[in-house]
Amino acid sequence: MSERDPLVIFTPSGRRGRVPAGTSVLEAARRLGVDLDSVCGGRGICSRCQITPAFGSFPKHGLTVAPDALSPWNEVEERYRARRGLPQGRRLGCQARILADAVIDVPPESQLHRQVVRKRAEAREIVLDPVIRLHFVEVAEPDLHHPSGDMERLAEALAAQWGLPRPRVPLRVLQRLQAALRRGEWKLTCAVRRTGPGDGAEIVEIWPGFHEGPLCGVAVDVGSTTIAGHLCDLVTGEVRASSGMMNPQIRFGEDLMSRVSYAMQNPGGAAEMTAAVRGALDGLIGALAAEAGVDRSAILELVAVGNPVMHHLLLGIDPVELGWAPFALATAGPLDLPAVEIGLDLHPGARLHMLPCIAGHVGADAAAVVLSEAPDRSEDLVLIVDVGTNAEIILGNRQRILACSSPTGPAFEGAQISAGQRAAPGAIERVEIDPQTREPRFRVIGCDLWSDAPGFAEATARTGITGICGSGIIEAIAEMRMAGIVDASGLIGSAEQTGTARCIPDGRTHAYVLHDGRPAGGPLIAITNADVRAIQMAKAALYAGARLLMDRMGVDRVDRIVLAGAFGAHISPRHALVLGMIPDCPVEKVTSAGNAAGTGARIALLNAAARAEIARVVRRIEKVETAVEPRFQEHFVAATALPHASDPFPSLAAIARLPDIAFNAGEGGDRPRRRRRA
Repeated sequence: MSERDPLVIFTPSGRRGRVPAGTSVLEAARRLGVDLDSVCGGRGICSRCQITPAFGSFPKHGLTVAPDALSPWNEVEERYRARRGLPQGRRLGCQARILADAVIDVPPESQLHRQVVRKRAEAREIVLDPVIRLHFVEVAEPDLHHPSGDMERLAEALAAQWGLPRPRVPLRVLQRLQAALRRGEWKLTCAVRRTGPGDGAEIVEIWPGFHEGPLCGVAVDVGSTTIAGHLCDLVTGEVRASSGMMNPQIRFGEDLMSRVSYAMQNPGGAAEMTAAVRGALDGLIGALAAEAGVDRSAILELVAVGNPVMHHLLLGIDPVELGWAPFALATAGPLDLPAVEIGLDLHPGARLHMLPCIAGHVGADAAAVVLSEAPDRSEDLVLIVDVGTNAEIILGNRQRILACSSPTGPAFEGAQISAGQRAAPGAIERVEIDPQTREPRFRVIGCDLWSDAPGFAEATARTGITGICGSGIIEAIAEMRMAGIVDASGLIGSAEQTGTARCIPDGRTHAYVLHDGRPAGGPLIAITNADVRAIQMAKAALYAGARLLMDRMGVDRVDRIVLAGAFGAHISPRHALVLGMIPDCPVEKVTSAGNAAGTGARIALLNAAARAEIARVVRRIEKVETAVEPRFQEHFVAATALPHASDPFPSLAAIARLPDIAFNAGEGGDRPRRRRRA
């Protein structure tokens, strides 16, 4: 380039270089490696290449940009502005030409690999680079003197205009190609799938002329209890619809091993569960499409994650080998297959990608959590706990990553609890108990008022107060522990022992009444000793799994803890520490990641490189098998106490006072006795 050629500087990337006068901004961006999007290839149709030129003095860059640095506004831009609108100050990069030194800003929505904003500041952004993109091409017409097929000329056009390798073409696309080319007057939009820079290309769909979409994909977390999905726009990265539903496999067993047992004991049982989960997934996708206002045929990509049993059942693989050591997976690597093979009603070219499993009981959902939370990039030691029926636990940093699963069961999600229910309107989700009066107050899903606030009865009249969900039962038992209603062993005291008439006899033990709706025809919602025991067993399994990883890592404390999972998002860190669900840690260092497995699936949906990245990371994760670890039972027994039998929990002691009492399991009138300190 000559020194007399215009200098162009792109922001925010900072890339700069000289280009011949008259070069379009889009072409200059391509030459300099600037991230500027385009679907139409510079024909002024798609508007993806919008830019904002800047004028005036720029001392930082050592140049002054004149108002005539770019070519004048032209007819194409005016036509687009009149039809679709163009923000003030914007130009189309394919139409504006560089005539003199220029400073060009590329707004976020015009960046090819734009970042998709995530709500949590500490989480990394998603760089938009899906495996499927739209490409508008102009194809040469047939020539009697230079005979060639329409497909060959389309391949030449894609290579010349987009630099794509010769694509694979499914028969269903080839069958429609000639009609589409002639309807579009030799202009065509192709949806092209490429899984990586070195991979080939495949034409998934074609449309006559210029087509902007919709072009969608779905990210799904197939959990033991719930199935959660996000329908995303593959062009913008926007989440257009999110929804969840109960996994209908629950009728075959509430936890994973009971479902494996069902498959073992019932001929055709695995096929029954496969049909159930596939039908539910297909229904969920239909609901997402309806919510987003798109046709199911617009969905061309699906990413699914789940624990190994869910992974195998979704694929139609009998999970029987996961029922005993050595817990052999049928396959551990990432999978790509036609979505139609698992019975989903999507675009006929839609494909399903499944992330790799880590080991026999640590699945693709745990890999998705790693992709979302990136412990492999963490400078400090982070413990990630994906709370669910089968909890996945990850401990690591840049140097080393360990993982295990722990069979917590469904108690955290309200199952096996006397008044338990799923998180739905009317369920108690927050609880506080006055430590002096032992009187409770609570909030229910669907109402922002506390139960002791004016207007609460009227606000909950429609839904009623129907039960207690997982977050509610955790807070209730933790509050009971802090108020002296339940002791460290998990025993609920009598009315005389606790000083509150809310403690009522319940067989040989006692229960604590949160809400008595019987006078109004509602239920009695009480926390029973059996409920406390169920939570103790679940939380002890969770803690023991984390403790095993810490033993293997050779540490007694972690720097921070992340609670993941749709349920984990609703857990109060303070109450989790009071129960001893997690190892002791400063409460400000305990954060929530929401459904991190679902987020990881969404990252893999929107970024092709992330799929290869997580496959690499998974290969270096060390698996700890809790089922065969001798110390698991030791840790489990110690962790059944509230919060723990031997760990003093110094960080917890700084924020909560736990009464040092022990209730006698005998007659209800016995006085509480003080615990002896070791």
